Amino acid sequence: MLIISGIISFDPAKQDEFIALTVPLVEATLAESGNITYGFWFDGADPGSVRAYEEWESEEAIGSHMGTAHMGTFLEGMASVGVTGAELHQHVVSDSTRIM
Repeated sequence: MLIISGIISFDPAKQDEFIALTVPLVEATLAESGNITYGFWFDGADPGSVRAYEEWESEEAIGSHMGTAHMGTFLEGMASVGVTGAELHQHVVSDSTRIM
């Protein structure tokens, strides 16, 4: 399993627009083959920051995702919400155990 996680920074005045941009992306991505989970969580203490979290079955699934129309629409829309930075990391997970 692969996990992608990190933070995207953007113009806090554009938070509602950023949320509107993520809704169709998340819905379409969750239906993709090879996706386990996908989402964005907005930080109430920092309205110009969103946390991204994704789980994928394989590199191939991520590659397919990057070529989808909904991902293209999202990437194009990022300019309109004043993205000032993004720091996303990919983690390779060989084992996962439920702790709760």
